[in-house]
Amino acid sequence: MQCTLAIDQSTSATKTVLFDADGRALDSTSREHQQHYPQAGWVEHDAEEIWRNTLEACGEIIRRQSHCGITAVSIANQRETVVVFDRATGKPLHPAIVWQCRRGASLCASQIQLRRDAAIRARTGLRVDSYFSASKLQWLVRERADIAARLSRGDALLGTIDTYLIYRLTGGAVFATDHTNASRTLLYDIGKLRWDEELCAWWDVPREGLPDVFPSDACFGDTSLGGLLEEPVPIRGVMGDSQAALFAHRCLEVGSAKVTFGTGSSILLNAGHALPAGGNGTVTSLAWVRDGRPTYALEGIITCSAATLTWLRDQLGILDSVSDAETLVREVADDEGVYVVPAFSGLGAPYWRESARAAIVGLTAHSDRRHVIKAALESMAYQVRDVLEMMHAETGVRLQEIHADGGPARNAFLMQFVADIVGVDLRVTSLTDQSAWGAALMGRGSTQRGVGVYEETIYKRTMTPAQAQTRYEGWIRAVEQVLSVP
Repeated sequence: MQCTLAIDQSTSATKTVLFDADGRALDSTSREHQQHYPQAGWVEHDAEEIWRNTLEACGEIIRRQSHCGITAVSIANQRETVVVFDRATGKPLHPAIVWQCRRGASLCASQIQLRRDAAIRARTGLRVDSYFSASKLQWLVRERADIAARLSRGDALLGTIDTYLIYRLTGGAVFATDHTNASRTLLYDIGKLRWDEELCAWWDVPREGLPDVFPSDACFGDTSLGGLLEEPVPIRGVMGDSQAALFAHRCLEVGSAKVTFGTGSSILLNAGHALPAGGNGTVTSLAWVRDGRPTYALEGIITCSAATLTWLRDQLGILDSVSDAETLVREVADDEGVYVVPAFSGLGAPYWRESARAAIVGLTAHSDRRHVIKAALESMAYQVRDVLEMMHAETGVRLQEIHADGGPARNAFLMQFVADIVGVDLRVTSLTDQSAWGAALMGRGSTQRGVGVYEETIYKRTMTPAQAQTRYEGWIRAVEQVLSVP
């Protein structure tokens, strides 16, 4: 049996999924990694822990499915997170700086003060924001003279998580990324499909420290998975996780869209082969490049979705397990006017306010943990509506349906609430690991609609439009309270 082992390296965990030739998920396993918060607004990962978890998760699948012949490895990854690592050993020289981290906010403000933001946006499709990679790298170069010196000598390298894993998996033979990840750095010209020398200079990022850029369906070298496989196999299919999910959902036509619910959420809309103008709240990225031809996507970025539930579990201790949330919220008939605005690292689209801070609004003496948990779940739906309203205003596209995936898509209460608040049909696949499958499918060079097709549950609106609007207006008032705080 010929199978693809897909590595899905996300913000919270590293998952491996084994797919057979027909796209069936035969087995999967996951390893969580620790989230580090050195100070307010900063988020880091231990990249060495991620590497160990990758090998452990791969090893578990290989041992359990020893009868399956693994013929390729694919990678989907958290995007804007960056790692600096040693050229000789591949080992990280600094904790990975996570996409949620806001340490680069002042550096972004400096670029705006220099009036470079319009030029940066025109070339990259992105806003000047610390969400993206460039300011994280600039902070590293400026704050760590030793790392800057090693980069200038060429014995240290920079990259997103996919680049780091490819380098480790190939024993340092391949230093590369794909177009989808490169397009999230604020350093890559998405029209010319190349690193931009001037942008690199503006952000103090040494061009020679950046990886080669390949199409997502290219071969990124061979790997034995650290000796777990008897013979090396090619790494094929490398994509940022959100773009991989778009591909997995077969959103191949202009105007088709998906939402991936994860630590944060990404709403991507296929914008076709011509570089779109973009808007104030949406950003433009490469959905993928195949046969030398780019496909672009418009994206609305939600910085905090399922991470809110993790915060309730780990920081407040009012939730024993994220999986318990659906049962608890069904015990209360209503949220009773409680709203959670999860601006733990600012607010993304359509507000783009880095200084915003999270709040729980509308508590009364009758409120208990179930109301807060319910409001946390509902915040995911409100933010999706925020983004879709923005996309409609900027593009004129009013979606009639949207595909959904990610761990929270298993929560039937949440999916129904999204359909109710947004007012569109929500198509939820039975395979929540769409990022992993999209990377594997890309690696096979296939867009066959009959391969890897899973059952879907379609959620339709059950609330009246007036009921949904009343609840949404309460959300808007809660957000306004957060934004009014200096």
